[in-house]
Amino acid sequence: MSAAATIHLRPHEDVAERVLVPGDPGRALRLAQLLLEKPKMLNHNRGLWGYSGTAADGAALTIQSTGMGGPSTAIVLEELIDLGARRIVRVGTCGALADGLELGGLLIADGVLAEDGTSRALGASGTIAPDPGLTGALAAAAPGSRTGLVVSSDLFYDPDPGRARAWADAGALAVEMEAATLLAVAARRGVAGACVLTVSHLVAGRVRIGDEALEAAEAELGRTGLAALA
Repeated sequence: MSAAATIHLRPHEDVAERVLVPGDPGRALRLAQLLLEKPKMLNHNRGLWGYSGTAADGAALTIQSTGMGGPSTAIVLEELIDLGARRIVRVGTCGALADGLELGGLLIADGVLAEDGTSRALGASGTIAPDPGLTGALAAAAPGSRTGLVVSSDLFYDPDPGRARAWADAGALAVEMEAATLLAVAARRGVAGACVLTVSHLVAGRVRIGDEALEAAEAELGRTGLAALA
């Protein structure tokens, strides 16, 4: 598909075959400044900042924000794939459900519970598996990280605390909002998708990471994602 045929992304640069997708447009900018040599803005339409350029390993890399939640993520991913993306890693944040996860720690999803409406509308149910090759590469790039089950939800401010307890009882280590959509779209479109997250808050007590610690953690996220795509 030509760039002119995409509706929400209006690219000024080529989309690379390998892509990092944070939710936050600010994180996309910071990762582009960290990981790309002379990053060029790919997209700014609808506030979904994206960048393309050459990474330190000499190959092209795109970093494109998805916005918050499954619906926005699905739109961005469909159009990225139309524009040439083939290996996509979510580099995002999550809320810890399980004990032993520390603020700023990395968590690699080896499965995602589809508890959000978007992935279910795409036909997902139960646990969705990420691409094994990318997931293994993420684990190799971050040997000190945790690996486990993550759950995707539509709600950040969930009024029902029983849901978080049920997800924890089902084995989920953390909750976030976009991973299930990524994996559902990737499966439907025949591309590779995986997810690495940093813990930005503890669901119990709503304890949140500080800004400086979050920026340090997101830099580690970006370096890990790039290493897995190398």
